[in-house]
Amino acid sequence: MANQIDYKTLREEGSAEFTIHKSRFIGYGCPCETEEEALAFLSRIRQKHKDATHNCYAYIIGLNAGIMRYSDDGEPSGTAGMPIIEVMKARGVVNCAVVVTRYFGGVLLGAGGLVRAYAQGSKVALDAAGVVLMEKSARHLVEVDYSTWQRLEYFLRSAPVCIEHTEFGASVVCTLMVRKKDEASLLAEITRVTDGTAETLPDGELYAPWPENGQ
Repeated sequence: MANQIDYKTLREEGSAEFTIHKSRFIGYGCPCETEEEALAFLSRIRQKHKDATHNCYAYIIGLNAGIMRYSDDGEPSGTAGMPIIEVMKARGVVNCAVVVTRYFGGVLLGAGGLVRAYAQGSKVALDAAGVVLMEKSARHLVEVDYSTWQRLEYFLRSAPVCIEHTEFGASVVCTLMVRKKDEASLLAEITRVTDGTAETLPDGELYAPWPENGQ
């Protein structure tokens, strides 16, 4: 993990749909660590929508975007797969796949209309799946007594931290996830807010998802 870089990907599988001139478009997005996972996702969507007119797709695999594939799946060349992957590249996502399914509604959209429709399909797929920034992070266990917990909880609500779990026993123990870049300042603030009474214990490092905007 020491040599790994921060990167954008999708939080989870998601989908959204819209209609343009009676054609129904469904955009699917999914995180995929390998090309095999991307192809399996594509196969699953194709099977789900085997009666669809087109299942166009794109995927980008590798933190350096080393593998990039796309397909128009019968649409005019350059009107489907390319717009899908261009939206993905513009968002900067990797290790994910997008499939845009189309049920033809009887009205021709033209080349420009298709490009716009499939770009929109890619956008709604990414938004539905949730673009996240995977950053080097640290997990900490923080223990305080009940008289201090309210103060700490109030502080954590606005701190750059994710509260993963809170356990109420003889004392309060919460599990926190924080970006490595915020770790030192967060621990210092916890010490200040609790007047040095908080017990903190590091619980490992990992790459964790954070909002795309860095908040």
